[in-house]
Amino acid sequence: MFEQLFGSRTRIKLLKLFLLEPVSPDYYVRQICRKTGEHINSIRRELANLANLGLIRAKRVGKKLYYEPNLDFILFPELKNLFMKSCLLIERALVKKINRIGKPKLLILTGFFTNVSNVQVDMLLVGRINRQKLARLIKKFEKEMGRPIRYSIMSNKEFKYRHNLTDRFLFDILENKKLVLINKSLTQKR
Repeated sequence: MFEQLFGSRTRIKLLKLFLLEPVSPDYYVRQICRKTGEHINSIRRELANLANLGLIRAKRVGKKLYYEPNLDFILFPELKNLFMKSCLLIERALVKKINRIGKPKLLILTGFFTNVSNVQVDMLLVGRINRQKLARLIKKFEKEMGRPIRYSIMSNKEFKYRHNLTDRFLFDILENKKLVLINKSLTQKR
């Protein structure tokens, strides 16, 4: 069974797509090809494997065949947790790399990482950060995660100002479910 689950790179990309989305989406084959960057034949083969296993379901709407995760699959919660834990390992590496390109004071993951859909970003970073290096780092991170990461960078001063104003954007992040990966006092001297 595990050989059937983890036998190919395409299958792993499909598992990430179907297990890690905050909302259970329906995808047709060409959408999946665009999202994963894989060839249509390998996508079709792996979709058939996952459907035979029972992890995903196919449904026809008009002429298109859509695929969705089977939330009733007996191993669905365990597989989702396994993929989330692998994301945590990637997140630890991200923290180390962010510490190398700047002086972060606060790093919060929310949105995709915590299955919260009503926030505007997946990552909030506060501190002095080289924005160009961060953009390159995020691109690599997105490739590893297999999805785009929405992020926002604030200076310490901007964060304090927005916090004092009870800024809606900031408080949507702070009041929702979140993972705080870096939390250094924003009142420390440089």
